[in-house]
Amino acid sequence: MRSRARSLLLTLPALAVFSAFWLLPMVRLAAVGASGAQGIAAYWLVLFEPRYLRSLLATVVLSVAVTFAALVISGCTGFFLQRQRFPGRTLLIALLSFPLAFPGVVVGFLVILLAGRQGLLATLTEYLSGERLVFAYGMGGLFLGYLYFSIPRTILTVMANVEKLDPSLEEAARTLGASPLQVLTDVILPALMPALIAAGAICFATSMGAFGTAFTLATQIDVLPITIYNEFTNYANFSVAAVLSLLLGLVTWLALAVARQLTGAQAAAAA
Repeated sequence: MRSRARSLLLTLPALAVFSAFWLLPMVRLAAVGASGAQGIAAYWLVLFEPRYLRSLLATVVLSVAVTFAALVISGCTGFFLQRQRFPGRTLLIALLSFPLAFPGVVVGFLVILLAGRQGLLATLTEYLSGERLVFAYGMGGLFLGYLYFSIPRTILTVMANVEKLDPSLEEAARTLGASPLQVLTDVILPALMPALIAAGAICFATSMGAFGTAFTLATQIDVLPITIYNEFTNYANFSVAAVLSLLLGLVTWLALAVARQLTGAQAAAAA
């Protein structure tokens, strides 16, 4: 009995934080979502209204594309950096992880400096072809910005898990006649798959909810965080903003839940 009371006492701080910062806000958000003129029908409205549906689909497609690109780039780079030793390696790793220090607005500004109307690419392409290449303010700019802050997280995750790989397994596969491609597909990738799935889920969730970068760049498309902001701030449509917020949270939670289901506790450790 005393042990049970002690366990309950130890869990009270966690329960208090969970209730104050997640449970109660979620309950309030759900209530606000059903308090508008449409009532509880607002939950169906966001799924059938073309404007909201396009925003959701654009956000999901963009997040999936960023996740795939980040996994490919970071997987190759992280594996190379962990296995190879060369002068300047530590500095290169530090530079690759540097974007973690930038907030989303700064990342968006950097994309504008690169691919905006007065950016480097616009100036260079105008000099070479007479036409300015500008893609900072659409899907291309958001993709570049999201990829920029997703790569460092994935590289560090991949490097940490490559360090745990047993090189003797790769040597054994080569001794048995496996080609480099077979070693990659049959030995290395299966061993890294839990970490890649976990890192991919984090990339997807981060891209789904990124606001600062989207607020800076998304002048030509509506992604879900910007749609929520507009409904809440510009139109005072609190019920729809609340429903869209719950929808955004549900999609990201499902991605994380699926990743955890696929990889178990190892995914949590990798993330």
